[in-house]
Amino acid sequence: MVLVGMGSVLAQGNAGIQAGAAAIQQATTDLQAYFEPVTTLIYVIAALVGLFGGFRIYSKWQNGDQDVQKHAIGWVGAVLFLLAIAAVLQAVFFT
Repeated sequence: MVLVGMGSVLAQGNAGIQAGAAAIQQATTDLQAYFEPVTTLIYVIAALVGLFGGFRIYSKWQNGDQDVQKHAIGWVGAVLFLLAIAAVLQAVFFT
């Protein structure tokens, strides 16, 4: 039984391999189509985080809070992290 099963698998040969390669190529193309909108969405989120965080830092600074520097460093780190993620996605999936 095992030999009969292996014989049918080997008989398919190149047709099965080509079908699998075509399916993998199609999946790769579909995935790459999704990553450009995702990176654009990440840029939009980074812009919103930048605007709202900047306003928050400014209001803390105007109110005389003592922890403005800590919040500013965290804000800049969050924006840089989002921009780095978008750059990594583009470098990995668009090269």
